[in-house]
Amino acid sequence: MFVIPTHVGFTHRVVAMLVACAVVLWSVGVYTTAQAANLIEISNTLTDSGPSALSGHNFSFEIPLGSSVASTSDYVITFPSGFTDVNTVVSGDLTVRLNGGAPITIGNFAAGAQTLTFDNVAATSTDVVTVVLAPGIVGNPAPVMSYEFTISIANATTDTGRTRVAIVDYVTVTAVVETTFDFVVAGTATSTTVNATTTSGASTATEIPFGILDAGDVYTLAQELTVETNAANGFVVTVQQDQNLLSSTGADIDAFINGAYTNTPTAWSAPTNSLLLENTWGHWGLTSDDSNLNGSEFTSGGGDKWVAASTTPRIIFSHNDPADGVTQDVGSATIGYRVQISPLQEAGDDYTTTLMYIATPTF
Repeated sequence: MFVIPTHVGFTHRVVAMLVACAVVLWSVGVYTTAQAANLIEISNTLTDSGPSALSGHNFSFEIPLGSSVASTSDYVITFPSGFTDVNTVVSGDLTVRLNGGAPITIGNFAAGAQTLTFDNVAATSTDVVTVVLAPGIVGNPAPVMSYEFTISIANATTDTGRTRVAIVDYVTVTAVVETTFDFVVAGTATSTTVNATTTSGASTATEIPFGILDAGDVYTLAQELTVETNAANGFVVTVQQDQNLLSSTGADIDAFINGAYTNTPTAWSAPTNSLLLENTWGHWGLTSDDSNLNGSEFTSGGGDKWVAASTTPRIIFSHNDPADGVTQDVGSATIGYRVQISPLQEAGDDYTTTLMYIATPTF
């Protein structure tokens, strides 16, 4: 048996290697493709995350490094199944900006069952694109869960990105604030100011003691009313008498003016003292320094205006918001009472009437 040596030179080995590589490349092919990139910082902020709510959408994303978008490239936003009325969106419902600049007029807009497509937004890498869809158009799904959105740009590399939103039940927050209402009647001292006049004597919380009345003299007493409440719509205070100032003899001191039960605040005037007209021999009335009451009816024009005390409730203090029990016209008011008689007023040492205050809050 003989061995025949074979010598293959370097050149022959190189040629053989090239032929082998060529055969492999011919069999599997050679591919050179540009690879797609992911959009950066992609998000979607809802204006309403409630189930089945009509929500706006604020999409934001950044063009990745190495990518660019021509004005003819399509932007496609794909809504997940369950979002409704996407196909009713029109181009005017979208506001598109580049890097927070002025709105861009988009082109070739189309709304599909779950997609929104548009172009004319040229961009380069690191540019931030925002797409705001107005609320009140697209409805959220009813199931409470998260949903994935896809945004793709049909540029040279078809850049894409995904983000999610969560549809969640509304949270009901409850609390109880207990109602408060404190109404206090207090007496006033002599020389207390009330609606541009001053008191001639002192009163208490439960008594207005005019005392001995001299014909022709004017007697003025007052009480301070305070209200502290958290009633949202404020309160109203009224006062009424159970009768005229009446003596056990049957004589009375009539209502201001001359028994006419004046209901429009009027400057004080003395009883006219007509011999044959009993109701002109003496009268009494009231005033309030609440300057907000009925268009400042008591205090306008310098104040010192009076109405009759009556068996019909008369509003003397009110406010339409919560009150602090201190501030004038809000939580505090002073009510003045005045009496004057003429020489014909019948004698009596027990003229009396009862006043009733009624304070009503509106919560």
